[in-house]
Amino acid sequence: MEVYFVTDRTLRLDRSLPEIVREASAAGVKYVQLREKDLGTREMRVLAGELVEACRPGGARLLINDRLDIALAAGADGVHLPLDGLPVSTVRRVLGKRLLIGASTHSLEEAERAESAGADFLVFGPVFPSPDKLRYGPPLGIEPLRAVLENVYIPVFAIGGIDTGNVGELRHLNLAGVAVIRALMTAKDIPATVRILRGGTGSLNRREPIRR
Repeated sequence: MEVYFVTDRTLRLDRSLPEIVREASAAGVKYVQLREKDLGTREMRVLAGELVEACRPGGARLLINDRLDIALAAGADGVHLPLDGLPVSTVRRVLGKRLLIGASTHSLEEAERAESAGADFLVFGPVFPSPDKLRYGPPLGIEPLRAVLENVYIPVFAIGGIDTGNVGELRHLNLAGVAVIRALMTAKDIPATVRILRGGTGSLNRREPIRR
């Protein structure tokens, strides 16, 4: 499984975010989502540029949360759209096939709608309890995730409370990967954490979201 790293610089004050992202990318993280909602446009633009450079040596793809303008200005690889953000269909019309579009979903209906609107991949959850996803209510569990995997044909990443202790519960599912925040932001050993998160034998017979 691949690792999709969602940032939250407030969880790690002893290291800069570009430094953490550079190490994570070098360790094998394939996607990084810049999600720092408290930053203004100028600060986000500067940080996005720094993360583009941080991702480059390891080959990770950078997506910007909900800010299409910053994704384009910084030369990012795509944009990630929260449920209350820009409509997937609108962004697809603007971008065409130039950049990746990811979409957050919390139900099968939302997942199918995002796929139909033109999303390249989905992030579904929260699967397990997570302090970062409290506003979405109780964790959804594995069965709703399984239903999404059985009914959509674009890659799906699970999110919500996933760490090195419970990622094994997802190994049997046909996931593109797992999306994590705290598991990497607070990791003492980032390369080891990435190795554990990526481990497993699940096949990937759905379209890869990295072709753009």
